[in-house]
Amino acid sequence: MSNQKETRYVDVPGPGRIPERDKGRGPVLECTHLGIEFGGLKAVEEFNIAVGATEIGGLIGPNGAGKTTVFNLLTKVYQPTHGVILLDGKDTHGMSTAQVNQAGIARTFQNIRLFDKLSVEDNVKVGMHNNVKYHLPSSVFRLPKFWQEEKRAHESALELLDIFGMADLADVKASSLPYGAQRRLEIVRALATKPKLLLLDEPAAGMNPSETEELMNNIRKIRDTFGIAVLLIEHDMNLVMGICENIIVLNFGKVIAKGTPEEIQNDPVVIEAYLGSQADETGSEGFAASAAKEAQKKKAEKEKAHMSEVEEASVDVEE
Repeated sequence: MSNQKETRYVDVPGPGRIPERDKGRGPVLECTHLGIEFGGLKAVEEFNIAVGATEIGGLIGPNGAGKTTVFNLLTKVYQPTHGVILLDGKDTHGMSTAQVNQAGIARTFQNIRLFDKLSVEDNVKVGMHNNVKYHLPSSVFRLPKFWQEEKRAHESALELLDIFGMADLADVKASSLPYGAQRRLEIVRALATKPKLLLLDEPAAGMNPSETEELMNNIRKIRDTFGIAVLLIEHDMNLVMGICENIIVLNFGKVIAKGTPEEIQNDPVVIEAYLGSQADETGSEGFAASAAKEAQKKKAEKEKAHMSEVEEASVDVEE
């Protein structure tokens, strides 16, 4: 399934390895013995990872493995029970979600979370809050500083949108965009915060094959244009194996494997996690089929939830 050139890796002190090209900069993210418990239940434990400054990494595993919980730990939606998170060498202990974002981590979510009633441009400008230089009095009284910053934000938003072919949609209401464009806008808004690490939680969920192919190209574009790291959670194995340089596999909150796409596809422990007792018979081909089946299941669930939302909205309108 992997069709990309294999990345050369080097070991670094601590929890893992990073691409050789990032050796001079070091890891942008390091997690050591990271974990969280909920009432005695260990949702994630002994999560150890290093992510290079320009690495595209994947976090995969069966449903309920703890993948989104890891993202919530990294962004401080949950405070870790134990372990250390270093962002560009700085300990994030005690930081709030907003502070982590300001420090350099941005994310998207499984379910799209746009400001539906705002325009495409305004959604992007919301993401620029870390870089706004005027204060409340300037805004209230429309002082020169306010207009200067608004002009800068407008130009920056259009520049970002243009990179992803959305500049002509700047004035369109976010809710009017097709599904794939809404996903793309959410990523653009995250990039507006100027992150060092972008976390994408199931970015291909609900997408058709052509939209998924476009997403792969956009992820590469993000890494190459902005020079940042990307860590994604995804059930679409064609996307994961086609875009990720290094993959971490979670099962029941524990890391069961790390490696290149080829290594992961042929890892018997990973195959067992996805296929159970069928592993010996089906091997890596069975792993691919099982992962594809799970991706289809997730897509169907997303579409069903979306249709329910549409139906509820229709009822509200009729009433």
